[in-house]
Amino acid sequence: MAKPDDRSDNLEKIAKNIGHTLKNMDEANDYLKAHGDEMSDEEKQRFQSKNQRREQTVSGLREEARDEAAYSKTH
Repeated sequence: MAKPDDRSDNLEKIAKNIGHTLKNMDEANDYLKAHGDEMSDEEKQRFQSKNQRREQTVSGLREEARDEAAYSKTH
């Protein structure tokens, strides 16, 4: 038998994921600032591309958090 859907801590989990992703973005930017002059253009581009994907992830997670908040108000 399937477990019942427990969404009680979804917002907390989403917020935690957003926080971790933002921290990773900050760390990547700090690394680029500190070591960018020692990195190849290709390496820098990889860091920048990864952060762009992280930005998209954060945007999606924020949308998911809004959906969860709306769901929790109705249930």
